Amino acid sequence: MSIDKVLVTGSSGTIGTRLCERLMAETGVEVVGVDREPNPWNADVNNITQVADLRHEETFERLPRDLDLVIHLAANARVYELVEEPDKARDNFLTIFNTLEFCRRSGIPRFMFASSREVYGNSEVVTHAENTVRLELCESPYSASKLGGEALVRSYQQCYGMDFIIFRFSNVYGMYDTSDRLVPVFIRRTRAGKDLTVFGEDKLLDFTYIDDAVDGVMLSMERFQGAKNEVYNIAYGEGATLVEVAERIQQRLEVNQPIRIENTRTGEVVKYIADTSKARDRLNFAPKVPLSEGVKKAVAWYQEHIPV
Repeated sequence: MSIDKVLVTGSSGTIGTRLCERLMAETGVEVVGVDREPNPWNADVNNITQVADLRHEETFERLPRDLDLVIHLAANARVYELVEEPDKARDNFLTIFNTLEFCRRSGIPRFMFASSREVYGNSEVVTHAENTVRLELCESPYSASKLGGEALVRSYQQCYGMDFIIFRFSNVYGMYDTSDRLVPVFIRRTRAGKDLTVFGEDKLLDFTYIDDAVDGVMLSMERFQGAKNEVYNIAYGEGATLVEVAERIQQRLEVNQPIRIENTRTGEVVKYIADTSKARDRLNFAPKVPLSEGVKKAVAWYQEHIPV
């Protein structure tokens, strides 16, 4: 079965915006988006985005049902924010349940879900393959919402035959993000001549440039039949400390403000590198943008599009 028409939830978000614009520009797939907010970045993506709240069942009455695939990206995705406001994790559970139910009732045969490296938790392991998740290492309400979402997706395949692909993304950055995620906030503060705060001197994470992340999704669409009902790490496959990221951004902007070190915050994974061999073998996934190049691209994008 071909994929001719897709629904992207979270189409005004970072990954959602870039995915929609690339699908529209590079493929013949018909794209429909849904998000709680209009898309502020791309008028064409905004035109195909319905502004609606996936927590409410009546939202789904407005969405098309003649879909070949739903790509569920919508989520409250700030780890520490969900530690402070765990009701936002409840919203994540509710939106994925409502979206899966919409697919089941509509007979939509394929589902993709954006999970997170946070599901791996903190252990003695640094480089994680997909089979190393352990429930007892769940660190936060956000992690729980992603673990629970993965389990629910699997249950819909077992009970209702809905095929799926799950992506575990890691620190996606590059454009279309003005949140307090690490890269945009470091760029914003550095451009303003302010010092930076790193939560965890030894924290080591895998940073994924936005186009590499979107490549993973698009390759999965192309290869869905052979790749289905599996989980894939979508990341660059190398680690960098947060201090290194801060220093690279400062060097690129030719600013040398203090970098303050504070303790790691509750609920956050402290060491993670993705084993991407499964995605390479099954999806032909080959990330192209190392952190050094990604920081250059990200800084250039923010300088062009976001005023100081």
